[in-house]
Amino acid sequence: MTVDRSDPATALIRVGGDLAYTTAGPLRAEVDRVIADAPATLVLDFSDLIFIDSTGLGVIVHAWREGQQCGTALRLCAVPRFLETILDMTGVTGLLDRPLGEGPTAPTKGTAGTA
Repeated sequence: MTVDRSDPATALIRVGGDLAYTTAGPLRAEVDRVIADAPATLVLDFSDLIFIDSTGLGVIVHAWREGQQCGTALRLCAVPRFLETILDMTGVTGLLDRPLGEGPTAPTKGTAGTA
């Protein structure tokens, strides 16, 4: 994993090798560090990814959810075919396609706040 923060508006994390139970922790921690700075976009580059399991998939969902809460859009790039298939089969593709602010933590339209 490498991180590029040269553009303050877009953070780039390159993920390579296996993203699995034993290796997902450092990526999740880096995602949390990057999102704490609230960049406009977080890009996860999977050009060197070889394998992903459900824990790795959970990190992607975690990045999306945390981004929704602080206004950071998540974008995936260089997604290998096997990951694209997993994202489609699990419904994560649809989740990632939602515009910023339309996640499960977004306010429901038509509800009034309480004072």
